[in-house]
Amino acid sequence: MATFVLVHGAWHGGWCWRFLRPFLKGHEVFAPSLTGLGERKHLARPDTDLDTHIADIVSILEMEDLRDVILVGHSYGGMVVTGAADRAPTRIKRIVYLDAFVPENGKCTLDYVVPERAARMREEGERTGSVSPPPLSLWGLTKPEHIDFVKPREVRHPYRTLSQAIRLSGNAERIAKTFVYCSSPATGSFDQFAARYRDDPAWSFYELETGHDAMILMPERVAEILQK
Repeated sequence: MATFVLVHGAWHGGWCWRFLRPFLKGHEVFAPSLTGLGERKHLARPDTDLDTHIADIVSILEMEDLRDVILVGHSYGGMVVTGAADRAPTRIKRIVYLDAFVPENGKCTLDYVVPERAARMREEGERTGSVSPPPLSLWGLTKPEHIDFVKPREVRHPYRTLSQAIRLSGNAERIAKTFVYCSSPATGSFDQFAARYRDDPAWSFYELETGHDAMILMPERVAEILQK
């Protein structure tokens, strides 16, 4: 039995792993919602930042006394799992970046987003303190059943989580890592990481011909990769 901690991306919540979890039957699975998102949307505050979300995950690792964890970050969740692994490296067995940001020290999420999209997010975030979700088609979600599931659950995302630079000590550099690239349709923000890690012998690399929300669009295949 493996232990998985699944960390969702921006605008999402722990609910987004619903279709994936049955394919991880027999394993220990945690799928928390980050502060201000999902069922914790009522906790959103203007000062919620990236450090808040990193602390959310570190607290789960510590309170549940989890060891040998496969830490999975989707999209923005890549920022969070990178920070959590840096703060609690002895608890992590592998980090899996599911079409996710793989940040360098001193960078924020918006540094990696497609420039014109990042500019819109900065303008809205600095004006309102949060950012509205983009069209679901960006995630590859076009079927009515997927739209009906996701649209009512997405919420505005705390802006400071996207604009705060991550601070890393390098503690997680030796942890095994996997990148899963969702290429059809690609969002445009994660091609850079696919190009970087596709042929890197230090990384495991997979490509899925599906949209960004692969845990909804192709849950069985994502589960197969995680169990490898």
